[in-house]
Amino acid sequence: MPYKVVETSTVTDEAIERIVNEWTANGYSFWSIHFVTNESSRRPAMAFIFFLDDGDQKRSGSGD
Repeated sequence: MPYKVVETSTVTDEAIERIVNEWTANGYSFWSIHFVTNESSRRPAMAFIFFLDDGDQKRSGSGD
């Protein structure tokens, strides 16, 4: 299964929602999200959002 990983250092609901909506509209299926924290704060410093390639050929700019 081919994966797509998107990294973001803006960990807000709006930013995560925008990323998920963008990549699912491009033919990927949401798989999971992983947050990175540091010892001094419980708030995530960054997030990695994982998608699965569903094989849809409708992606714009698909050359990979």
